[in-house]
Amino acid sequence: MKRVLLLSAYDAKSHQYWRKGLEENVTGIDWTVLTLPARYFSWRIRGNSLSWAYSERDTLVKPYDLIIATSVVDVATLKGIVPQLASVPTIVYFHENQFAYPTSKQQHHSLEPQMVNLYSALAATQVVFNSHYNRSTFLAGVSSLLKRLPEKLPREIVAQLTEQSSVIPVPIVPLVCASTQKSKVFTLLWNHRWEYDKGPDRLLLLLRHLKRNGVEFSLHILGESFRQCPESFSIIEHEFKSNLVSFGYVESKDDYLKLLGQCDVVLSTSLHDFQGLSVLEAVAAGCVPVLPNRLAYPDYFEQEYLYDSYLDDPEKESQAMAGQMLVLYQQWLAGEALPVPSIERLFWPSCKKDYERLMNDVMSSKVP
Repeated sequence: MKRVLLLSAYDAKSHQYWRKGLEENVTGIDWTVLTLPARYFSWRIRGNSLSWAYSERDTLVKPYDLIIATSVVDVATLKGIVPQLASVPTIVYFHENQFAYPTSKQQHHSLEPQMVNLYSALAATQVVFNSHYNRSTFLAGVSSLLKRLPEKLPREIVAQLTEQSSVIPVPIVPLVCASTQKSKVFTLLWNHRWEYDKGPDRLLLLLRHLKRNGVEFSLHILGESFRQCPESFSIIEHEFKSNLVSFGYVESKDDYLKLLGQCDVVLSTSLHDFQGLSVLEAVAAGCVPVLPNRLAYPDYFEQEYLYDSYLDDPEKESQAMAGQMLVLYQQWLAGEALPVPSIERLFWPSCKKDYERLMNDVMSSKVP
């Protein structure tokens, strides 16, 4: 049995989802898992190697056939501090990359997270991304960074990373497909983190368009909120109180999945999404996606599910989204079945062989 060290340095919910899926679906592996809480990001991305090297030394010095680490892990530093890990074949998995995050006025731009991503990728045997969008923005970001640095670095770095990288999505757990009775009202779902980069201001504009066009709808706005919550949410809560059925975070996974199954349409207004797990879960539960034609969404959905993207013009974009919504609403009123796309190719039974092949290739140094 092969021994694999699985490292998740910022164990957010999407990282947990992927990590637990690996442990449960890729069998015949003796897994050793180390995680750190998803808090204090600036410290975590720079200090995880230090934390583990001294608090988990006995675990790290054991013999391993493979390391799988998330991109938040400072792999290069960890291998330097714990030399027993230096020669272990390593996969670095990118749920996101620090070159493609939009920044808010409240955030201070720092080069360090990007450098950690770069060093970890260079220290890996194979780099894997959850979408082509994630991979392409990372490589473009590295190329741009290298051009800005005060000392010229070889272009071969980008070519090397391109050669040793591939795309395998975070697989979806098929259990989310359990059928549920749909509501008798046209029901919309928005299920994302309650932060600026998920475009809540665009959601507000869309809802106003739908109301002006006489669309009768129920609304579930679900997701985690944080200390600094965009004002759009309080405005939505006030203006659309009569439409809201759910508003906030659902603790119970079973209750959450049941809610997904009651909805007709899942919406995204995101300014960034590297795969869109919350959308994929909703589609697996029977929702029709209405998504911007940008980010990772074109990787996974046909054009009929994508509305025109106008990043610099939220009003124009909300009109494009509303137009698509009105078509679906008319179909729903006519009693027509809404066109839910199949995403079975993203379920664990379909993706399992890709992960097994990747791990076996890296352990035997037969990297594609």
